[in-house]
Amino acid sequence: MSDKLKVAVIGVGNIGTAVAANLVKGGRSVIVANKEIQKAKNLAEKLGDKVTPLAVADAIKAADIIVFAVYFNTIKELFDTHSTELQGKIIVDPSNPIAPDDKGGFKKIIGEKESAGEILSSILPEGAKFVKALGSLGAGSLATASFQQPENAVLFYATDDKALAAPIEDLIRDTGFEPIQIGGINQSIRMEVFGDLHEFGTLGKTVTASEAKSKI
Repeated sequence: MSDKLKVAVIGVGNIGTAVAANLVKGGRSVIVANKEIQKAKNLAEKLGDKVTPLAVADAIKAADIIVFAVYFNTIKELFDTHSTELQGKIIVDPSNPIAPDDKGGFKKIIGEKESAGEILSSILPEGAKFVKALGSLGAGSLATASFQQPENAVLFYATDDKALAAPIEDLIRDTGFEPIQIGGINQSIRMEVFGDLHEFGTLGKTVTASEAKSKI
């Protein structure tokens, strides 16, 4: 595992915790960071010695792949705050631009035809690389459907950088899912909440690679 790119998960909420736990289950070391460092330390203590807790800035500096498992608007703030540290890094965006509505559900906080992936890629820190990934399932399925047998469930991803396919597919497989690229960042809306390739959209469930072929 020594030749693997170093991964940092920023944010230890439901998504971040699931991703970090899955990576550990897959045998991969991971850095975890949070605005409140004690929460990162608590998660590291729970998950074991493959997890290193660090402050956010230190985690970004130490890792090659940065998974921003925080709210969409928080990612924008972190881009600005840590623009220097993010140069040359592979940024993974699992975010969904939603907020609770007044009917017990959720609504988009950006335009109906806008995507978090396209917005974030347009304000990317100089020299950083961008992938939309790890967000096409809800946190519950990320935690429970990883490493399922006999065929892994799918996590979709999108990127404009062909060179990122290998490291991102390696990362997704280490979380216990089968990676499928759906195209460039202009397709990322499809794998965000309400999209046709999101669990909480038209797709409606986890799918295997053989099931996904008819959906793409």
